Amino acid sequence: MSALRVTVTGATGLIGPALLGALGEQGAQVTVLSRDPVKAGARLNRSGAAPVEAVRWDPLSEPAPAEALAGRDAVVHLAGENVAQRWTSKARAAIRDSRVTGTRNLVAGLRSAEPAPRTLISASAIGYYGSHGEEPLDEDAPPGEDFLAHVCREWEAEAQGAAELGIRVVRLRTGVVLDRDGGALAKMLPAFRLGVGGPVAGGRQYVSWIGREDLVGMMLVALEDERWTGPINATAPVPVTNRDLSRALGRVLRRPALLPVPGLALRLLYGEMAEIVTGGARVVPAKPLVLGYRFRRPELEDALRSAIAKS
Repeated sequence: MSALRVTVTGATGLIGPALLGALGEQGAQVTVLSRDPVKAGARLNRSGAAPVEAVRWDPLSEPAPAEALAGRDAVVHLAGENVAQRWTSKARAAIRDSRVTGTRNLVAGLRSAEPAPRTLISASAIGYYGSHGEEPLDEDAPPGEDFLAHVCREWEAEAQGAAELGIRVVRLRTGVVLDRDGGALAKMLPAFRLGVGGPVAGGRQYVSWIGREDLVGMMLVALEDERWTGPINATAPVPVTNRDLSRALGRVLRRPALLPVPGLALRLLYGEMAEIVTGGARVVPAKPLVLGYRFRRPELEDALRSAIAKS
C-alpha cells in the first residue's frame, strides 16, 4: 500500500503535533498549511513529528492553495481560534471567523484542486449540542441555541459543502481533550497540584472527555475507513460529572479535591464563556462504538494518568 498523502491545517495546535507524529509512524507524506510556514515547519520538524512541507495560507483572506490540496488522499482541518478566553465582541468574531470563514476558504481551495482529495476530516465540537443536563446525546441530537452551538452549526455546514465535490466529509465533534499541555486539564493542574482544586459550580454538570490518543486514533481510522462519514462524537464512552472528574484528578495526583469553585467566580472571570464549564453535555460516541472503534483509554483515571505523564 502506498503512503498516505495528507494536508493538515492547524497543525501547531494542541492535537496537530500528535497527529503528525502518528502519521509519521505510518510513513505518510504530510503538508501543513500555515500563516507562517517557516515558523510552523521549523517547529513541527523539530518536534519529532512527521517531516512536513509547510505552505503559506491565510484562512481569513483567501482560498486554500489548490496545489497543496490536489492529489492528496485527505485533508484534516483543525484550524480555529482558542475558545477558552473571555468572549468579548472581538473574541466572538475571531472564534466564528476562524472556523466559518476559514472552512469556507478551505472548501473554495478544494473546489480548485484537481484531482480533489478523497476525504475531509473537519474538526467541530460538542458545543454543537449546547447544555442538556443529564440527557444522553448521540450524533442525531439537535443543536443548541447558544453562541458556540451556532458557530458549530455554521462551521459544519461550510465543511459539508465539500461533499458536493464528491469528497467524503467527516465532522468530528470533539469533547474535552485531556492533555497536560493545553485545554481544560492544563488549566486545572496548577490548583489541583497545590491541593486547592475541586468541583466547579456544584459539580453536577457532565464533562464529555476524550484522551488525546483516542482523538488521534479516531482521526487515523477516519482517514481510511469510508464508513466514517457525517457527524462523529469524538468522546470517551462514559462521560462523567465535573465532581467525578475532580475526584479522579485528585486521586491521580494524590491531592485533596474538595474545594468548590463557585459558578459566579467563573462568570466574573470569563463572562459568557463560563457556560461551557458550568453547563455541560452528556455526549456519547454512538457512531464510533457502532463502527467498532476500540478505545485505547476508555477509563477516566487511566486517561488522566497517561495525559499527565506525557510531556
